[in-house]
Amino acid sequence: MPDHLFGRSTKGALPVAVRGEGCYLIDAAGKRYFDGSGGAAVSCLGHSDAGVRAALHDQLDRLAFAHTGFFTSEPAEALADRLIAHAPPGIDRVYLVSGGSEAVEAALKLARQYFMEIGQPQRHRVIARRQSYHGNTLGALAAGGNAWRRAQFAPLLVETSHIAPCYEYRDRAPGETVEAYGLRVADELEAEINRLGPETVMAFIAEPVVGATAGAVPAVPGYFRRIREICDQHGILLILDEVMCGMGRTGHLFACEEDGVAPDLITIAKGLGAGYQPIGALLTSGRIYDAVAAGSGFFQHGHTYMGHPMAAAAANAVLEAIVARGLLARVREQGARLQAALEAALGQHPHIGDIRGRGLFRGVELVADRETKVPFDPALKLHARVKALAFEAGLICYPMGGTIDGQRGDHILLAPPFIIEDAQIDELVSKLSGAIRGALAA
Repeated sequence: MPDHLFGRSTKGALPVAVRGEGCYLIDAAGKRYFDGSGGAAVSCLGHSDAGVRAALHDQLDRLAFAHTGFFTSEPAEALADRLIAHAPPGIDRVYLVSGGSEAVEAALKLARQYFMEIGQPQRHRVIARRQSYHGNTLGALAAGGNAWRRAQFAPLLVETSHIAPCYEYRDRAPGETVEAYGLRVADELEAEINRLGPETVMAFIAEPVVGATAGAVPAVPGYFRRIREICDQHGILLILDEVMCGMGRTGHLFACEEDGVAPDLITIAKGLGAGYQPIGALLTSGRIYDAVAAGSGFFQHGHTYMGHPMAAAAANAVLEAIVARGLLARVREQGARLQAALEAALGQHPHIGDIRGRGLFRGVELVADRETKVPFDPALKLHARVKALAFEAGLICYPMGGTIDGQRGDHILLAPPFIIEDAQIDELVSKLSGAIRGALAA
C-alpha cells in the first residue's frame, strides 16, 4: 500500500499493531509482543482496560471537545480535583496539556511569568542536570542534559546550566557514604547558583528517577531534601519532572513522595492517560497561582487541545483504577519481584554492571567489565542489538545508548504494565536474558 507516513525513522518497515490484550500488543500477522516497557512507560494499565474504554465511550456520547477559551468541562474539573487530593503539600492547581514536553514547556514559562508577576524580572536562568531528559520541544530540550539529543539543535536552544546527576553507581567515590555522596552532588546546585548569581536564577528542574537517558536511576536518600533547602535559601523554584516516573510507576502516585520533598511545580503525563488518550499536566503551588491571580490574571500560554474532555475522562478513569484497585501496592510488590528475578538471572553476569530502580521502573546497565565499570565501545551499538533481538522474541523493552555521557554506555529500561502477573515477570526476564546473551555473542 502507499506509504506517506513520516515516522520516527526512514529506515526499515515496522509491523502494524492491530490489537491490544492486557500486557500484550498483537500485530497484523498475529504475533504477540509482551510490552515490557509500557511503550515508553505509558501503558500502565495494559492495552484493553474495560473501565477506561467505558469511560471514553460515555464521554464521547456526551461531549468530545469544547475549547478552553470559552468553556471548562466536568471531566477536566474532576481530574484537577482528583490530582490535587493526592498531590504533595502546597500543590493546589492543575494546568492540563496534551503531553510531557508540553507540560515542561508550561512549567518553564510559568516559572518565568511568576517572577515577572512578583517584580523579579532579572530571574530567568534554569539549572538542570547532565544526562536528564525533559522533552523534545525547544524549551524542554534546552532544559534536558542529554548531549546526543541536544547536539544538532544547539543553536536554537536557550542557554541552560547543567550540574552532575545523582548517579550513585557511576559517581560515588570509594569509601564515600551514600549520604555524603548525595550531599556532595546536591551542593553542586548551590555552587552553580553562586556562579550565575542567585538573583538571576529562576528554577532547578530534575527527574526524581531519571528515565530514558540513564535507565531508572533513583536519587540517593537525602539528595532531594538538600536540593529543596538550597532552592528555598535562594528563592528558586523547584520543578520536578515526573512525566515518566510519576503516576504510580515507582509505587507512589507522585514519585517525590519517596524522597520526602514537595516541589513548587510538577510535570506529569505518560501514565496519567495510560496511552488511552494524549494528556499531560503541570501541577503548581497555590503560591504561584495566587501571584498570577493577583497580578496579570492571565497565564500567557496555551494550546488548542488543553483540558480536552475525552483526554480528561480517560485520565480520571486511569487514576480511579490505580487507586481503587490498589495498584500502587501492587507496583511495589511486583517491582520487588521483578528486581529479584532480574538479579537471579543477571546479577552475576560478567557484563551486567547494575540493576536498579523503584517499583515497576527498572534499569539494567551493561558493561564491558564489571570490576572497572568500563562501558562497551559505542560503535558496537549493543543496546540496538538487544532491542532487535528482544523484539524478535516477542518482547518490547527500551534499550538506549549514551547512558554515561550521551555517547558511552548502554542500558535497558523496563516499565511493564502495573497489571503484570508473576508468570509474565518470568517471561519478561527470560526473553530479556536471551536477547542480552544473543547481543553479546553477535
